[in-house]
Amino acid sequence: MTSAEREGFDTNEFEFEHSPETNQSFENALAKARDGTRLTVDDGIELITTGTATPGIDRTRKEAVLHAADTRRREVVGEEVSFVANLNNNVTTACNTGCLFCNFKDTSANFEVDNDRSHAGFTKTPAESRATVEEAVEMGIYEVCSVSGLHPALALNDEHKEILAAHESPAKSVNYKPPSAFDIDPGTYLDQMRAMSVDDLHLHSMTPEEAYHARRGTDWDYETVYSRLADAGLDSAPGTAAEILVDEVRDVICPGKIRSDDWVAAMEGAVAAGLDVTATIMYGHVENAAHRIQHLQTVREFQDRTGGITEFVPLSFVHQNTPLYERGVVDGGATEAEDELMIAVSRLFLDNIDHIQSSWVKFGNTQGLRMLNCGADDFMGTVLSEEITKRAGGKYGEARSVAEYVDMITAIGRVPVERSTDYRKRRRIDPDDSPLGPTLGPHADGTPLLQPEDRVATPADDWSV
Repeated sequence: MTSAEREGFDTNEFEFEHSPETNQSFENALAKARDGTRLTVDDGIELITTGTATPGIDRTRKEAVLHAADTRRREVVGEEVSFVANLNNNVTTACNTGCLFCNFKDTSANFEVDNDRSHAGFTKTPAESRATVEEAVEMGIYEVCSVSGLHPALALNDEHKEILAAHESPAKSVNYKPPSAFDIDPGTYLDQMRAMSVDDLHLHSMTPEEAYHARRGTDWDYETVYSRLADAGLDSAPGTAAEILVDEVRDVICPGKIRSDDWVAAMEGAVAAGLDVTATIMYGHVENAAHRIQHLQTVREFQDRTGGITEFVPLSFVHQNTPLYERGVVDGGATEAEDELMIAVSRLFLDNIDHIQSSWVKFGNTQGLRMLNCGADDFMGTVLSEEITKRAGGKYGEARSVAEYVDMITAIGRVPVERSTDYRKRRRIDPDDSPLGPTLGPHADGTPLLQPEDRVATPADDWSV
């Protein structure tokens, strides 16, 4: 599937039931977007394709959509651009799910005792996770984000391990092998939550897929699982593992993963347990425009019911080292025009979610900053360590300092704001302050997270727009 085909949203490659064809006109859809009228799926398809009557993206129409989204962003959140001081601490890369868009995982058999196959994967014990987080908290971070592979030894708690072990052929029936089968014991999910819950740090972890893993082989509901995780220190749940919330797409890119309705059920369980959640979309692979807007519809309906989503994060597919690319299913990711329209239509369609994020890890700084003029108002976080996109072929680095954020955000005439994960704490930053570091973390005193000599130059360091 070529970039040109994707811009025209050609659907001949796969025999999908849903296609991006509507009886709506682009002009009517744009008028509704400008007026603030709630958009339909057909409206969204017209806007994200710049009209289905002709193939390809029309540049003039695209700019009109981007302008409408930027205007809406200004009306909803003003001129502030926020970011969070955070750390990624992924516990393990061991996973057997087999998603074709992913190069983060390593087959779990590689981690078993006496296995002699070399691999670049890792598993952290709870003690190692705690040491990593403690060091970062002393540097001033406020949030730790943890998203991991589905290690067969991971269970919610000791009771869960006993339930799993009692199944007939647990390795086949419930994807469970005891920790003794592996060279490193990851502990339980509750062990890891307690380990990463340091001081008043905000722990953002346990995707719907991980929550499914934490209840597999039981009759526990998601609210029960998330309540136990919250008692162990979990503060909010990331709505990743969403990819495209249309099952005919999931059948192609991640047939071993939870279904769309299970993703929704998990997120509803998290909100019922008192947790904030985020939501994502991972686009630019085999899906078409109809799938993208149906995904937005699912997210919007969820927010109507729960009000639990703090931010929406469009994630552009990074293809280089993934099975989808290596097997010739796709020959690239989304184009820049598609990225811009995805951000813009997310802002216009999701009228019940205030914050839309631009990910510099996916887009790089130049394109990432451009997204802030397409409807986005949040610019992700300092991260400090990034594995998932890097392993897929991402080239935009692993960390950003507060000073870099301030330079970039003020360069486009916007106001830099350090924020907490839940957006309830916010600090406007004066660019003339020096030094520039985080202040919202439990041990943050304004000291810079990264010194200039700590930075490794990457293509993302050229962020002029």
